[in-house]
Amino acid sequence: MDVSFLGGPQPQRGVGVVAPFDFALDRELWRWVPDDVSLHLTRTPFVPVEVSLDLARMVSEHETLREAVQALCAVTPEVVAYACTSGSFVGGMAGERGMCAAMEQSGEMPALTTSGALLAALQEIGARRIALVTPYTRSVTTALEEYLGEGGISVTGRAYLGLTRHIWKVPYRDVVDMAREAVVGAADALFISCTNLPTYDVIPQLEAELRMPVLSANQVTMWAALRRIGEQAVGPYQALLDPVARRGPAAMSSSPPEDPVVGTGIGPGPQFSGERAEPEAAFAGPPVPPEAETLDGLDLPPYPEEPGGPGIP
Repeated sequence: MDVSFLGGPQPQRGVGVVAPFDFALDRELWRWVPDDVSLHLTRTPFVPVEVSLDLARMVSEHETLREAVQALCAVTPEVVAYACTSGSFVGGMAGERGMCAAMEQSGEMPALTTSGALLAALQEIGARRIALVTPYTRSVTTALEEYLGEGGISVTGRAYLGLTRHIWKVPYRDVVDMAREAVVGAADALFISCTNLPTYDVIPQLEAELRMPVLSANQVTMWAALRRIGEQAVGPYQALLDPVARRGPAAMSSSPPEDPVVGTGIGPGPQFSGERAEPEAAFAGPPVPPEAETLDGLDLPPYPEEPGGPGIP
């Protein structure tokens, strides 16, 4: 059978991803990627240490990152992302910049990290005060708050699980419960940390219930990497990806609102602050039946565990 009329496979652009050895959510990363982009993943070498500040330092050593990036060079990605939140914030902002420099030098291509992408995403949506959710221990969560503080971001509320292993097994329901606990005070957004914590399906539902932008580690990583090569991440009703979702259904009208959102002056793009036009509509999310107005009415399944997935023993 002659299949030449098909014209061959669609040309692909490449995004390289360096992940920690225990990363188990490859499929979640792919869900943000458009059809004309391929992800090329590699992992750091295994070290017998539980999730901690020590592990974060080990998996983010410059030599480890250089070797991982060199392995990716064979498939010539256009950008490389280090997909690890704790590994990229453990050394503060200076450490994060050093990691990017080491990767760029090794691969001669643009490089970014999850924590650097987080600060860029918060600037994109104009958020300076955030609620924070992590699966980490208290010490790792505190280190993240310190990194955010360096970037001019204050944490208004937090919730953490205290886990040191098997983070990818946390079900969506636990993520939702932590989010509700963390959102106190005048937060501009919610951030869910750790690239090994499943978040894709829960983001739009949380935005609808909490009426604020919800960012996650994998989301900001893919958003930043794709933006670096001129592509857009895909995802249903997520404020970071869709400016319409940043204002709720009211923004879909053909005429602009009389009273625009008051910006915080933190960076380009639509801005957030405590003053909003049409506050009842902002972040209202897509229409839902009365019995499902909050996540209590939704039956979100746990994120499917990858069979035979890696993990810290």
